[in-house]
Amino acid sequence: MRKTAIFVLSAWMLAALPLAAQVTTESQKENSVYEQEFDSSFSNIVLPPAGTDASPTATVAPPVDDESETAEEPDTLQMVSHVPATLPWPQHLQARLDELLRHPMFETSQVGLMVYDLTADSVLYRFNHRQLLRPASTMKVITAVTALDRLGGGYRYRTRLCATGKVEGHTLKGDLYCVGGMDPMFDNTDLKAFVESVRAAGIDTIQGRLFADLSFKDNDILGEGWCWDDDNPMLTPLLIGKKDQFMQRFEAELKQAHITLTGNRTAGRAPLGVRVLCERTHSIDQVLTTMMKESDNLFAESMFYQTAAAAGQKQASASQARQQTRQLIKRMGLNPAAYKIADGSGLSLYNYVSAELEVAFLKYAFHDDMIYLKLYSSLPIAGVDGTLKKRMKKTPAYSNVHAKTGTVSGISSLAGYCTASNGHKLAFAIINQGVMSGSMGRAFQDRVCVAMCE
Repeated sequence: MRKTAIFVLSAWMLAALPLAAQVTTESQKENSVYEQEFDSSFSNIVLPPAGTDASPTATVAPPVDDESETAEEPDTLQMVSHVPATLPWPQHLQARLDELLRHPMFETSQVGLMVYDLTADSVLYRFNHRQLLRPASTMKVITAVTALDRLGGGYRYRTRLCATGKVEGHTLKGDLYCVGGMDPMFDNTDLKAFVESVRAAGIDTIQGRLFADLSFKDNDILGEGWCWDDDNPMLTPLLIGKKDQFMQRFEAELKQAHITLTGNRTAGRAPLGVRVLCERTHSIDQVLTTMMKESDNLFAESMFYQTAAAAGQKQASASQARQQTRQLIKRMGLNPAAYKIADGSGLSLYNYVSAELEVAFLKYAFHDDMIYLKLYSSLPIAGVDGTLKKRMKKTPAYSNVHAKTGTVSGISSLAGYCTASNGHKLAFAIINQGVMSGSMGRAFQDRVCVAMCE
């Protein structure tokens, strides 16, 4: 009878704990070196954000749908650490993460977390690491690694101006073709170079039509699972200044340069054997930096479609791009059917990946010098630049964490690299789902990063 009473009381106490505290983490199974009673009063303490002197007043921010920089915000993560500083590494890190996962925020939200020691080639910590969650813009890590692996470090985005027919006098008796390659960096300088190439050919009259060659990709202008009310980029092969205004802008520039076009604007594929008047290119490095530092969705989708084009099909499609990603997942030893890859930017509501998968991509990159160098240099740096510019200042994570952020309504994520106090290189992924306050997700991630770097 006494044993039964004790069992009932224990079950009641377990049910009263926060959900995260009821789950035994992998580190607790493998490293049962630390057990700590937590002060129940921690939920009444509001700490300032890591590395700031903000006042201890919590504010709850509404869900956001972008990766734009925000001012430093008060920390809504209400707890104080009780982990002894004398614990050795990595037990200290594991105990800190165990403690963070007991926060009441996990009564109503989920998190997938994995920390991998790249130097020791071993898992340091994992919690819900195989839980399928929406990655938001950390999806760009998967896109970047796939593109670098598939395309190579020397890949260039190309947009060409081609002509058919012959030049008689100063008249082109033929057509002009603007052949798009979905280059998101094509700008007004490049457009003026197109116009100058026409002038350099001695042409002041085009006795023909102006064609938009959009054959690089399919006709889908939006990604699968994108919300209709988001500020979505237009997925067209001919872009200028990131906008779908290429042909009208080019025609206007021709007119301003006193070059007469007798025919109309239309769409069509350039025939074989056309003469190239001008080609403008941008490197994969240039695109990658903006894509990662600024979390630019158009740049990510363009890179996604470049991997599809490399498959050699007539027109690149999202389905072909997904296949490229799945093939790489399979090479990593994971099952691609276990995940849902919808787009390259993380905008889609249909993306479902895990912290384990994102860490697998970070590990794959780390073991390829070319991929790692380009990926690492493109990632935002804590407290320094990009979407991490205003985070983790005045902490051990400052200028140490190089990671991609992710933010859409209800989702906050972070995936990248840092160096631990013992000099070991770590890869990590954190996906918070169901967080109605984005600041709370970011505060949790920042504290995980500080624990990794201490």
